[in-house]
Amino acid sequence: MKKHFPHVLCVISGIIAGIIISGVLYATTGFSLFGGVRENPAPSSDLSNSELAALAFGVLGHISEGDFKALSQIAHPELGIVFSPCATITLATNKCFQAEQIALFGTDTNLYVWGVYTGSGEPIELTPADYFAGFVFDRDYSAASVIGINYIVRSGNALENITDVLTDIQFVDFYIAGSEKEGSEDNDWSILRLGFEEFEGNLFLTVILRSEWLA
Repeated sequence: MKKHFPHVLCVISGIIAGIIISGVLYATTGFSLFGGVRENPAPSSDLSNSELAALAFGVLGHISEGDFKALSQIAHPELGIVFSPCATITLATNKCFQAEQIALFGTDTNLYVWGVYTGSGEPIELTPADYFAGFVFDRDYSAASVIGINYIVRSGNALENITDVLTDIQFVDFYIAGSEKEGSEDNDWSILRLGFEEFEGNLFLTVILRSEWLA
């Protein structure tokens, strides 16, 4: 259960620390950090902006290296990880894998239906490795220009419902900007969103989704 900070001084200190760390992150990596200090943080699992960003970057490292064993160790012990190829989460149809399954993704040659392709409506039927290549780390999100902490950096034409479906979720957006050419509609941007939920006082990964403009 979430509790208020006992003293206003703690809130002020947290805000100052967040601003300082955000400045350091921008100076060293070139990305902007969006998001505010939460009003009702959980005792041990509600991390500061910088700590949540660091946790998400650690997960991003496992994904970029294809280290599924390491990724499985941060998977929620009860809920597993839900995978969505778009911003709209549909728990009834989205694929959800438990930690022991995720650990074997590198050698899993089974074809799974992860959703449907926009436009054609054809099923996205891929192995885990191919799904990660096409719908998770399809771009180098470690070079994201904007990081959103519990903040949706940009919305496309799909329903944004992560906080409606998972009310206790904390999430990080890794935003890659679209084309900046003259006359471009800038519809080729994309976001990798990592969502975390609490289990026994710690945060575990529960959502991996990619948000983009659906053609």
